[in-house]
Amino acid sequence: MHDEFLCHVTAYGVCDGRRIGVPLGTYRAPTLALALWWLRDRASWIAERLDPDPEAGHLPPSALVPVADNVPDVPQLLRAWCADPGQQELCADELAAGRLVRIAASDETTEYELLAESVDALRMQRTGPALVMPVA
Repeated sequence: MHDEFLCHVTAYGVCDGRRIGVPLGTYRAPTLALALWWLRDRASWIAERLDPDPEAGHLPPSALVPVADNVPDVPQLLRAWCADPGQQELCADELAAGRLVRIAASDETTEYELLAESVDALRMQRTGPALVMPVA
């Protein structure tokens, strides 16, 4: 069983023709349950910022406008992932097995990526056989 997990959330977009990543948060989770909680919390956090409640008092009138039906609904995708027990179980199983988990959703301009991986698995990768480089 893997005991500690490194979690990241990043937004990717294109700037001046190059793909740029903007870190939105990192968490070193001491347990699998906390890693899953953090991923769900961050997915919900992104969804709420992309699609806030129109009745929220902090938004000026007409600040929110509907988007076209053919635009991918990132907030809905992230909320659906958070609410799906099957997806949560699959994520837990993958992390417990030491595999990297990636949850990603994209719209026309931005990709939102949530990653989690076992710290133990990362350490094991680093302790593999060393690459021996010939010296000229």
